[in-house]
Amino acid sequence: MRDLAVLVVTWNVRELVLTALRTLLEDLAASGLGATVHLVDCASSDGTAQAVAEMFPEVDLVASEKNLGFAAGNNLLLRRIGFRDAAGSVAGSDDLPRAVYLLNPDTATHPGATQALFEALMSDPRRGFAGAQLSYGDGRFQPSAFAFPGLRQLWVEFFPTPGRMIEGTFNGRYPHALYERGEPFDVDCVLGAAMMVRRESIQAAGLLDERFFMYCEEIDWAWRITRAGFHGVCTPGASVVHYVGQSTGQARPRSIVNLWTSRLLLYSKHYPRWKNRVARWMIARGMGRLRRRAGSAEIAAAYDQVRAMAARTE
Repeated sequence: MRDLAVLVVTWNVRELVLTALRTLLEDLAASGLGATVHLVDCASSDGTAQAVAEMFPEVDLVASEKNLGFAAGNNLLLRRIGFRDAAGSVAGSDDLPRAVYLLNPDTATHPGATQALFEALMSDPRRGFAGAQLSYGDGRFQPSAFAFPGLRQLWVEFFPTPGRMIEGTFNGRYPHALYERGEPFDVDCVLGAAMMVRRESIQAAGLLDERFFMYCEEIDWAWRITRAGFHGVCTPGASVVHYVGQSTGQARPRSIVNLWTSRLLLYSKHYPRWKNRVARWMIARGMGRLRRRAGSAEIAAAYDQVRAMAARTE
């Protein structure tokens, strides 16, 4: 039985994904884990698929003819390695890896990170997923775990808020002291840039929801995994560099619309009706505030589109 299957979804990040794969494979070789690496390239125009095939023939490569997005791309690979779509499917478990590791192409793995994540995940049978300790490309701390999003986080997004509340639990952040201890700690959700998921929790909750083209997929997944009886953990001992938004930054107005389309879907799935209505009201007004400060007509148009979506009656 394989210990681990690593899944990578790429779109026009050729040089970054080559670094991601090199550092990952070096770490896997030193870990002793039985692992396979699977990559789907989403119709990149920068030669990503060709470069991966030439430099890393051990990687199971799928070259898609269209941009699938994060959820559908990972689901394609999950099905490829044997997982079923439906929640509660357990048939063929022995043929599946013990865990699946979603890894962004804009990452670099520090030595020992993959094994630390795997050990933290497997140390408790109720741990459904584990997230790494992320850092920005310049070495600065990057928050990598959060409480499930609520109305307070939306307030911080749009309205004046004291800095200590922005960086604190009011905004769903976990205290820095928890990271600094170096020991795994329980969390609601982790960033999908480096998220390892137990086989049984995938079988219990089902695959990623492909209605999320980009953003919030991992939050929705974590919410469903938690409701299936598991919980998440952040692992400060697993250090991964995350260069942040290298694919999405190539199309900023579209990324704004994708982000808020996904957030609106997330709220509609997981909030009670009254809370979803309040969230939509806050977003509609918040977008008006952002539009007045927009730096271009394209960005202003994106904010207008989101405001119109939020104002619609469900």
